[in-house]
Amino acid sequence: MKRLAVGPMTTLEYHQWWARRINDNTPKLNQEESQSIEEHLRVIPSELEIIRQHFERRNVDLEKKIEQMEAEKTNLRLDIDVQKLENEKLKKEKNKAEEELEIREEKDKAGRWEQKFLEMQR
Repeated sequence: MKRLAVGPMTTLEYHQWWARRINDNTPKLNQEESQSIEEHLRVIPSELEIIRQHFERRNVDLEKKIEQMEAEKTNLRLDIDVQKLENEKLKKEKNKAEEELEIREEKDKAGRWEQKFLEMQR
C-alpha cells in the first residue's frame, strides 16, 4: 500500500482570499459616513412589525372606548332605574289622587241624596 503525502490542500492565494472575505464581512467605520456603528447596526422594523405596533395602538384605543361605553351603559341603566322609580311614584300619586277624587265625588253624591231625602221628608 502506497501513501501519498501532500502538503496543505490550500494555496497562498486561497488563504489571502479567505482572509479578505472574512475582513469584508466586518463593518468598518468609513470616514465619509457620519453614522456610528450603533446606527449602522440599528434594527429597522419590518413592515410586519410596523403593522403589529399599529394594531396594538389601535387595540389599546378600542379597549379604552369599550371601557367608556361600558361605563356609559352602566350610567344609563342607573338612569333608567331612577326613571322607573319616579314613574312608579307618579303612578301611585295619580292613583291616590283619582281615589280621593272618586271619594269626594261619592261624598258629594251622597250629600245630594241626603239633601233630597231631607227635602222629601219636609
